This record gives sequence, structure tokens and C-alpha cells, in this order.
Amino acid sequence: MRCCGLNNGVANTYMQIADLCFFVAANTVFAGIASAAIAPGDFPHKPIRVVVPQPPGASTDLVARLVAQKLSEALRQPVIVENRPGAGSIIGTELVAKATPDGYTLLVVASSITINPSLHPNLSFNPLRDLTPITQLSAFPNLLTVHPALPVKTVADLIVLAKAQPDRLNYGSSGTGTGTHLSAELFKYMTGVTMVHIPFKGGGQAVTALIGGQVQLNFATIPSVLPHVRSGKLRAIAVTTSQRSPAIPEVPTITESGVPGYDHAPWNGMLAPSRTPAGIIARLNTEAAKAMHSPELRIALSTEGAEPVGNSPLAFGAILREETAKWAKVIKAAGIKAD
Repeated sequence: MRCCGLNNGVANTYMQIADLCFFVAANTVFAGIASAAIAPGDFPHKPIRVVVPQPPGASTDLVARLVAQKLSEALRQPVIVENRPGAGSIIGTELVAKATPDGYTLLVVASSITINPSLHPNLSFNPLRDLTPITQLSAFPNLLTVHPALPVKTVADLIVLAKAQPDRLNYGSSGTGTGTHLSAELFKYMTGVTMVHIPFKGGGQAVTALIGGQVQLNFATIPSVLPHVRSGKLRAIAVTTSQRSPAIPEVPTITESGVPGYDHAPWNGMLAPSRTPAGIIARLNTEAAKAMHSPELRIALSTEGAEPVGNSPLAFGAILREETAKWAKVIKAAGIKAD
């Protein structure tokens, strides 16, 4: 039998080729439609949700709301902050890690995101794999502060005393695994001193205990202790960042006080689900970084002892990888377990 002047075999071959061409053409069209739906040039065309895995009023929440307002103005769409606290910020982070990668669900999170993989090895997601960095928003240096009765005025004095009296000094923190706790653990790790950790339910309680002499020292956020340092109730020894803090420039860093390489500044950063289109990430990075360096946000952050950053996705990604590896070593060496 012949079909259109061709034998069956040739006809079947032409039909298979036609089917294949139709399949390729159809998929190309569908792919084009899908790409157009999330093309960076069309972004955004609806409200953006920013998930904060901490409660309202936390420093991360404050930064998220400041940058959300600026993003809304720049992108001409509502940018809505949604608090999803719980499980040491894991609940909200997981929500974003598993969200659709279209740029409409973002995460503003604290540096605990680099700590949680070591404290909670059975996480259902991997922050480095399942989230894409947009930018580090700000940094919050901690301040090494002691009770005035403690006979130390420098980091060197503290190291000598702590080594002469191992496990005799108590330091407070705002809780296990928090930035104030890990500043102390990094100090212990790098100097070889041993001190006893006294965790409290929040930084306010830890500072009150230090003023009252229940603990001898702590690594606290600058705003929480600066008024007490100025009044003489507490003594500031050093800041935890590699550079001095503009909020208290007369106080040296721990690095320049004799512990080379010490650097810890709890931070806030913005991320999106992995596989979010690169063009959308670039747009969000540009606008978020611009917002962080606006005069209004600089003033607002300075009152909280914070410093704006607004770096590139590449630079922020490097920080995420480096700190995840660093804290894994510190947490293992200190034997820290999640509460």
C-alpha cells in the first residue's frame, strides 16, 4: 500500500519526523510562556512576601520592615512582611526554602541560618542548597562587657584571669545558639580559655544579670549595654568585629587586643528560594543594597547599633559558606546542643 506516493516505511518515517518537530515546537512555545511569566523585565507584577522567622520587634524584624518599605517604593508593589517565628528560626526558613522560586516569596533571616545546620543535623532542607543569596543587609557587632568588680580592663587581662581560674568565670547570653552565645564560644575556641555559659531567655535578662553581678561578663548587642557602659555600671572591653564600631569608637576590637583573626558580627540577610531567575535576584539585590545605604536607613540602623552592608549575591554567598563551616567547627569543639 502507498501513501502520498511513498511506501509505508518512508511515510512512517516522515510522520515520526513531523511528530518530533511538533513536540519540539510545542515545548519551545511552552518554555517561552513559562519564561515570560517570570521574566525579570516583568518583575514584579504583584505583591511580594518577605518572611521573617522571628517575632515582631526582633532586630531582624526591624531591618526587614525598613528594607521592605524601601523595596515597595522602588518596585512599585506592596512588600509585605510576614512573621513566622519558631524552632530557632527554622519554621520560617523552611517555608521559603520550599516556596516557588519566582521572586515573590523572600526571606530576611539572622546569621543563625549558618548555625542551625550544626545544631539541628536533621533539617528537612539545606540552606546552602535550597536558598539563593540576595544580599547581606546589615551587621550587629557585639560588645564584650564585664562587671566593674571584675579586675580586668583589656582582653589580655581577661585571658590571663580566665586561664588562671578555669571554669570559674560565668558569662551570660540571650540563649543557646544565639549570636551573643557564639561570640563567647568563638572567643573560647580561639584563646583556649574555659568559662561557664549561663543562658537567659533574652538579651535583657542577660544584661540585668550582668549588672547585678550574677555573671561576670557577656557578649551583648551594643544598644542593650551602651547606656550602662556610659553610666559606669558596666565596663566595655572590646567589640567583636574586625573594625571598631562607630557607635563606640574608643573601644578596640578583639583582634587588635591580641586575638588575631577574631571576627564575629551577627547579621541579617535576604535570600530567595534556589532556582529563582538570576535577573530577578539581580534586581532585588540592586534595590535592597540601595535601600540599605539610604540616609534614612543609616540613621535608623545606627540607633540599633547596626551597620548597613548591601553586598553582592556572590559576596553574601561566600559569607554563608564560610560561616557555616566555621560554626560547625566551633559547635563541635564546644559540644553545644540545641535546647
